[in-house]
Order: sequence, then structure tokens, then C-alpha cells
Amino acid sequence: MKILKYLIILWMIIIFLLSNQKAQDSKQLSNSFITKTIIKIYEAKHGEITEEKKIEIKENYSFIVRKAAHFTIYLVLGLLVSLVLIGKNLNIKQIIIYGVLICMAYAITDEIHQIFVSGRSGEIRDIIVDTCGSTVGILLNIIINRKRIM
Repeated sequence: MKILKYLIILWMIIIFLLSNQKAQDSKQLSNSFITKTIIKIYEAKHGEITEEKKIEIKENYSFIVRKAAHFTIYLVLGLLVSLVLIGKNLNIKQIIIYGVLICMAYAITDEIHQIFVSGRSGEIRDIIVDTCGSTVGILLNIIINRKRIM
């Protein structure tokens, strides 16, 4: 149980460090993912493409990739938080409520933190995406561990 608490803290530090990246660095990280993955998939289907087309693909998919990253990072946080809460012998409703509140509170502080990072901003939609991701993580964990909870 104690190791899970350390994993949550470690994961929150990772989230903090990703949020602490300047806008250009964060965008470059997202675009490198797009370049390496989505463009390879596109080229496998359509053959080699021009630099202009690569730029177009980056622009079209950047937003989706960034929001999917938010969702996934917080899904993991939701999984970790709910594992600790399941170990506290709470009922399902309490696990969901406490888990979502903890993850949402961290998402809010994360977005506030980004206001102070060069080129970044705090976005309400990111809080919503983060909270949805963590909620899915919590619900997945409840489904997986339902026999243990009941």
C-alpha cells in the first residue's frame, strides 16, 4: 500500500515536470510523436508524402494527440489513486467520489501551475479532459477489482 502512495507522488511529479515544459518544448514533444507514429501510418497506407503534407498532418492531429496525452496521463493517475482507495475498504460510491475529487483537484492545480510557465496557459477544457481520463481509470479499476470491493 505504501508503495502505491509513492507511485502516486512519482506520477504527480512526472505530470508536474511535463506541465513545466515551455510551450515550444511541449509542442515539440507532441509533434515528435505525431511525426514518428501518425506520419508513418499515413505513409504506409498512401506511400511517401511531401514535407507540406507532413506539416498539414501535424497541424491536423496535434490537438487530438495533446488531448489524448492529457486523458491517458490522468487515466493512470486515476488507476493509482483508486488502488489506494480500494485498499481503504471504502464502498464503490466513496471510491469514485474521492478518487475523482483528488484527481480533479490535481488537474486544477496543474492548470494553475501552467499559467506561470512560459507560453503556456491554464485551460478549463484540459481540466475536463484530465478529469474524464482519471474517471475512466477509476471505473476500470473498480470493474477489475469489483469482487474485492464488495
